[in-house]
Order: sequence, then C-alpha cells, then structure tokens
Amino acid sequence: MTSRIVNLEEKRLIGQNITMSLIDNKTGFLWRQFAPRIKEILNRVSEDKISMQVYPPMYHNQFHPKQEFDKWATVEVHDFKNIPDGMKSFTLQKGLYAVFTYKGSSADGKVFEYIFSEWMPTSKFKIDDRPHFEVLGKKYRNDDKDSEEEIWIPITTS
Repeated sequence: MTSRIVNLEEKRLIGQNITMSLIDNKTGFLWRQFAPRIKEILNRVSEDKISMQVYPPMYHNQFHPKQEFDKWATVEVHDFKNIPDGMKSFTLQKGLYAVFTYKGSSADGKVFEYIFSEWMPTSKFKIDDRPHFEVLGKKYRNDDKDSEEEIWIPITTS
C-alpha cells in the first residue's frame, strides 16, 4: 500500500448522512439510498464518490466500536446552488491528510488496522479531529478483491 502526505484544499460536498457506529454499521443502507439519486446533483466536480466519517472530538483516543459518528455518502460539487431535496451540503475544511492508496475488498478492515496500529504510531503525525474519508473512483468495486480506493486520514504535527 502506498501513502503520501497531501495539503487538501477546501472541498464542497453534497450528499446524505446517517448516525451510526461500527457495531451498528449502516453504510450499505446509506449508499443504497444515495447512489440512485447522484444523477440529481448537476454541478459535480468529477465522477468520484466520497464516503466520509465525521467523528466526535477525541473519538480515536477513546475508541469504542459502539461509539456513534456521522457517516456521509457524498460527491464533490463546484458550488451549493442546487441541492436536491433530502440532501445536505458539507464544507470539508482544508488541512493536512495522510492518503493511502488501497487495493482490495472494502470489507477487509486490515487496512485500517495497519494505518492506526502500525503507520500512525511510527510516523511524526497524530490524528486530527477533522473528517476522515475515502475517495471511490473509477476503479472502486464494492467488496471486490481488485477494488481500488484512496483513504484520507486527517493528520497534524502538533
């Protein structure tokens, strides 16, 4: 798995969200609701989809799989002029991210185990309290061993 450090510029997103936990994972439900409606979003920046997690402060320092967070199914847009009914806008603030290019099934949690148990402790970075997200591009295939995606983890040096 390759990684790089990126200083992300602000992104405007439109999508839908749901509150969930890792134990009560509602990701599939959320995407089944959102995916058929993506075509209603007329001002998309690209064909990429963004799966985003907005964790409460200190989530990773006090981790428990029952702890709730907001999960978003989104796409990036140029502006917020036309938001379809039942969807919301979200501004992803600029900041530093560790980006991991992952190849494999999205059902395999070992990638996150590697990031948080091996990569993060040996890096000079700490997890920042900003949204985490995955970019699901043209090579993404849900739960397929040949799938590819980018995993974006917010980081800080302080």
